[in-house]
Amino acid sequence: MKRKPYPSDLSDTEWEIIEPLLPKPLPRGPKANVDLREVVNGVFYLLREGCRWRAIPHDLPPWQTVSSYFRKWQRKGIWSQINETLRKKVRIAAGRNPESTAGSIDSQSVKTTDKKGETYGFDGNKKVKGRKRHILVDTQGLLIEIFVSEANMSERLGGVVLVDDAVDKIPNLKLIWVDSGYSGPRFSNSIKQLLPAKIEVIKRKKKEFEVLPRRWVVERTFAWLVKNRRLVIDYELLPEMSEAMI
Repeated sequence: MKRKPYPSDLSDTEWEIIEPLLPKPLPRGPKANVDLREVVNGVFYLLREGCRWRAIPHDLPPWQTVSSYFRKWQRKGIWSQINETLRKKVRIAAGRNPESTAGSIDSQSVKTTDKKGETYGFDGNKKVKGRKRHILVDTQGLLIEIFVSEANMSERLGGVVLVDDAVDKIPNLKLIWVDSGYSGPRFSNSIKQLLPAKIEVIKRKKKEFEVLPRRWVVERTFAWLVKNRRLVIDYELLPEMSEAMI
């Protein structure tokens, strides 16, 4: 690398893991000489700094190139494959089975920028106009699945769509922790039609602040996400691009 490194750059070890998961560039054509590691560094710079595509530094690949690869890899499911591979590697390193047997579901409403044609709504409970991120995480808080909807979608409906999207990734899931927003037989029965997992609702016993067992794990995941400035607000035009960015 001839340029000055950025804090968001991939380490050599990280690149060794990610490189085999990326489609090989064509041997000929205008993109034959594109440095894919630098493309990923460009995406990570955007994610961490929260800048516009056009503001990606000039010593990284052109912003058009970085954006093009980001969208192409989203359509091919590459970002999802990378996340799944990394999650299993972390679990194995922690002495756990690569397949999760328990997880947590929660949602987070975030504001969006004013863009035509975007998917957004108003979350009356959180008083947020924008989108809602529905996530399923394992017991370590590692992301299994993400579904982005308009902010006014209910937790129960979003949770069902989320699990439906994740079915192939969670063949051994037996238990899902949720908060009271997912209570009721309709949600649990809908989940049982998708996989044989028990729904356990964790309820607050006090009105004041209380750290709920198991629930803090998924809440910590949301805290991890918003450490990246690009995720504090949803800047993406399409919800599937928001999912890829996460």
